[in-house]
Order: sequence, then structure tokens, then C-alpha cells
Amino acid sequence: MAKPKHTQAHLSRTVPKDESEFFKKRERDSMEYYMGAKLLEVGVNPKNTIYRWTSEIKGTKEVITVSAYWGESRQKIEAEES
Repeated sequence: MAKPKHTQAHLSRTVPKDESEFFKKRERDSMEYYMGAKLLEVGVNPKNTIYRWTSEIKGTKEVITVSAYWGESRQKIEAEES
């Protein structure tokens, strides 16, 4: 039986909630770069990938999550957003 192929990936980092927007943007850019490099390693073209961000406050911390979608997952996300 064939193993199901993944069509999404997620990466989270925790930062201080009151950190500057500049720092948070730099952290998001770093996460997106890292995600792109990891996708290349597993044979996914980052140019065929869409990214979505979420942010959740947990006490004095903020959890930032980048999600990458490609293939069927990308099509589903784009259909839901249009």
C-alpha cells in the first residue's frame, strides 16, 4: 500500500509577546526561509507553495506558526479563500 503523500507542513516558534514588530517580522522571515529550505530537502518546490501565518497569545508569550501548503492542500486553501 502506498504511503499518503504530505501536502502541508507547519513550524512554530515562541517569542515574548511584547517584542517589537521588527523582531517578529524578522523571526517570520527566518521561519519562512527555513521552511523553504526544508521543503527543497524533501523535493517540494517552494515556488509552488503558499504560506499562511497564525499567531496565538499564551500568557507573556506569542506562538507564531507558519504553515506551508502545496498540491491538494494548496488547492483546498485557495478554494476556501476565493
